[in-house]
Amino acid sequence: MPARARGLIVGILLAAGAGSRFGGGKLVARLADGRGVAETACARLLPAVDRVVAVVPAQPGALEDALRAAGAEVVRCDTAAPGMGVSIACGVSASANAAGWLVALGDMPLVPTSQHRLVADALRAGADIAAPVCQGRRGHPVGFAARFRDELRTLDGDEGARAVLARHRGALLELAVDDDAGWQDIDTPSDLAAVNRRLGSP
Repeated sequence: MPARARGLIVGILLAAGAGSRFGGGKLVARLADGRGVAETACARLLPAVDRVVAVVPAQPGALEDALRAAGAEVVRCDTAAPGMGVSIACGVSASANAAGWLVALGDMPLVPTSQHRLVADALRAGADIAAPVCQGRRGHPVGFAARFRDELRTLDGDEGARAVLARHRGALLELAVDDDAGWQDIDTPSDLAAVNRRLGSP
């Protein structure tokens, strides 16, 4: 059994994407309860970790303000077109002394706190990589222990941490969950409508 992780578990909320398929502004779009998409994702992540670092575009705006108000520390990803890999690298570099990281997506506001906590607790118990799995499908967030710091800090492009997962497939602890409804991301206005139906919007 791996040793228990000592130190902070940091949630990295990826919120630097342009949202072009949505028409822009998807992370500040309003859900049925009036809260923003990324703000809600942040609120569900916060109780499970010791600290949330939200990675946002280089230009300040309403998204940055909303995430600060929600309790996140904000890091601007100072590149022309920050892909998911670049964003992860920015977040890990801003919290390099962490014992582990949960990589969460700002456009997945329905991931429940219980699943974030499940992954965070697995890292605290000594897992190297951990993720929820429902009926063979891997979901979010994905947790990485401190031993992957250098690999995460050098990620590039828009593939996220897939390369790290591929190299260390045997290190992944799969955490069985009963429901994958929270893994629906918001890429288009119709996705937003679907999420709002799940939230009980009329």
